[in-house]
Amino acid sequence: MAAYLLRRLNLFVATSLILICVLFYATSLFPVDRIYALTGIQAPSDAQEAQIIADYHLDGGSFSQFIGYLGQRLSGDLGISVTSQRPVAEELLAVLPASFELATVSGLFAIIFGVPLGVLASLSKQKLTQNAIMAVTLTGYSIPVFWLGLSLSLWFGVRLGWLPISGQINLLYEIKPVTGFMLIDTLLSDSQYRLSAFKDAALHIILPALTLSVLPFTVVVRITRSAMMNVMNQTYIRAAEARGLPTGKIVLRHALPNALIPLLKHLGLMLGPFASYAIVVEVIFSWPGVGSWLVSGIYQRDYTVIQGGTLAVALLIIFLSILIEVLHTATNPLSRKELYASN
Repeated sequence: MAAYLLRRLNLFVATSLILICVLFYATSLFPVDRIYALTGIQAPSDAQEAQIIADYHLDGGSFSQFIGYLGQRLSGDLGISVTSQRPVAEELLAVLPASFELATVSGLFAIIFGVPLGVLASLSKQKLTQNAIMAVTLTGYSIPVFWLGLSLSLWFGVRLGWLPISGQINLLYEIKPVTGFMLIDTLLSDSQYRLSAFKDAALHIILPALTLSVLPFTVVVRITRSAMMNVMNQTYIRAAEARGLPTGKIVLRHALPNALIPLLKHLGLMLGPFASYAIVVEVIFSWPGVGSWLVSGIYQRDYTVIQGGTLAVALLIIFLSILIEVLHTATNPLSRKELYASN
């Protein structure tokens, strides 16, 4: 197992180096001064310019410059935002929790509603029920996320007025950030209006979370259905049925845990599309996360924000993909058997 984890770590390091190399090359293509593109400082003083040249090895060759760029980025120096004149790393840490909160709630929506529907589609003997569930998932998978987000905003936000369509919480509430997760920070607040603030934050996250959860929801339903149909035909399930165990007990204790293993693997493969959908959703609903922050930087030609946001999103996708692969290997008996056999 230690050798396997070492290989996964090497994969993460190698992939991250390739990513940083691509960003380094893209930085040289920006139509601005090299120092400005790297640091965000538009008019550096002589001392600042000398320091930047020394830090980024701009007086050396391409390889030397890449080493300097790599060293600065790995040290956490992502430059200064052209728009706000604040460190990009500081802004990134400020917007990351909102994106994590939205992704977490969306994932919970997808699993809570998707797994039962997938199980129902696999166990139902009625073709109408199966076809209806699969038709819903196929429709959800085909709907463009920007159209869905705008439609939900129009119907439930504008016409019916049930839910807010922008922001993370009403500006009337002053909530001190503790964890960065607004739903948690409202409950941790010492304000007498914390329950009202929590309700308001919950209402704000419903529409963006529902919009973002459609893609993983459809995948969860289809993979759960396929995995359950495969598991229910296994010998040990037949043996449990022969012993007279209730169907509910067989499904919950024996079939479903094994059916969720391939689901975990597919969720890891879906992180890239999920991240791109999240960026669109954050822009539509003005959600103060990494996606809207990155798009705003693109519009304003904030080159350091573009680099920092791209680097952060890509590294998170790489890390989470490898982490999910490790978890899948650890929970899947067949993968563990192959793993130990290779060692």
